[in-house]
Amino acid sequence: MTYGLPAGTRFVFDQARQQHALLEPEGVRLLNETAAAIVEAAGDPAVLAAWFDSVDETEVASVVAELLTQGGTRPVPQTAPATPGHRPEPTPFGLLAELTYRCPLRCPYCSNPVDPRTSEVDTGTWLRVIDEARELGVLQLHLSGGEPLARRDLTEIVRHAATLSIYTNLVTSGIGLTAQRLASLRDAGLDHVQLSIQDSRAPEADTIAGIKAHERKRAVAKMVCDGGLPLSVNVVLHRHNVDRLAEIASYAASLGAQRIELAHTQYYGWGLLNRQWLLPSRDQVERAEAAAAQAMARSDGVDIVYVRPDYYDGVPKPCMNGWGSRQLVVTPSGDVLPCPAASVLPDLLPGNVLDSSLADIWYSSDAFNRFRGTSWMPQPCRSCPRKEVDFGGCRCQAFQLTGDPAATDPACALSPQHDRVVELVAAAAAPVSLPVSFLPRRLS
Repeated sequence: MTYGLPAGTRFVFDQARQQHALLEPEGVRLLNETAAAIVEAAGDPAVLAAWFDSVDETEVASVVAELLTQGGTRPVPQTAPATPGHRPEPTPFGLLAELTYRCPLRCPYCSNPVDPRTSEVDTGTWLRVIDEARELGVLQLHLSGGEPLARRDLTEIVRHAATLSIYTNLVTSGIGLTAQRLASLRDAGLDHVQLSIQDSRAPEADTIAGIKAHERKRAVAKMVCDGGLPLSVNVVLHRHNVDRLAEIASYAASLGAQRIELAHTQYYGWGLLNRQWLLPSRDQVERAEAAAAQAMARSDGVDIVYVRPDYYDGVPKPCMNGWGSRQLVVTPSGDVLPCPAASVLPDLLPGNVLDSSLADIWYSSDAFNRFRGTSWMPQPCRSCPRKEVDFGGCRCQAFQLTGDPAATDPACALSPQHDRVVELVAAAAAPVSLPVSFLPRRLS
């Protein structure tokens, strides 16, 4: 019996940290020496049998499976001490490369800027950014947008990242992906495809997408699976599809997805402008959580991730697992941000890759240091036992709901402004049906 890595997972040695790691579609897990040794030997039953003497083989399989899906990681520090002779902390794991804001879809929950008119940095700049990202410690590159397929240099970007052993994840609507282009991306070293779908039913899906895209997405999913690449399916949940969560999960699994992410709408960009039409009722959320639990219980080997909504249980989600601690975003124009929505903060001046190195921006810029760690926190966050769990919640959401990016996220029940979220949820009880008058999308 052998115990291989799950599809879409890669085992590497990270030179930047001098540590082994598992690279996965949506995460990086650092391994201690014992965990790394087990993963290295996982394909050799004789070695495992020697390690687990007198232990039933099924128990060995259970231990290895748990390791490959859960264990052996090192916590990520939230501060940046300057220790002579050592790489400063924190070091980023992932880079979200927003290659373009151009997109063929018109989804009303899109979190991209409402006015997306911006320049796009050239190929050479992106290749330099990827070099600097790897030097900084980045192990994962998420190629996103807009629609990243709108960039003609996408294959070149993937190939360059692959030469640096960076895990590449294409986040796409699938529109514009042909078998020939998929083959070129795969041959260049693409590791994984994350395909967005809008619903399990074509009429509703096409209404949300703004174009007839549902059947094309089905064909793209088959193309990806036939091409031998691992497939994740991402679905944004809102009041017009959340009651079909179980049906949507089943449909996504039928497409060949190995991982399904069912994520409630985040209210930024167009999502914020259309919130009154998108926000589900509390009853809908409760039914969705029950349906998600049932879907996960009967997933039959498919990894189903349910991302809960912000407004309903009084506990905010951690802001990017800590502002400026694990991830960074580069926009089409080259601005570098701690999260995709941080451009909404009015006095946060981002560094730009055309003017500064990625390392200088990561370690020295106000944009990354403003809310890094916990010392900036007001009360009640400063004395809260969860302050290093949820980091005060989302800075962008706090700003959009209170006008103060340093405020406690009103999604938190302890926030002095929590009543604003309570009022929004109460208003969502009123029925709204499709078709609805979403604010128009005019991206080209």
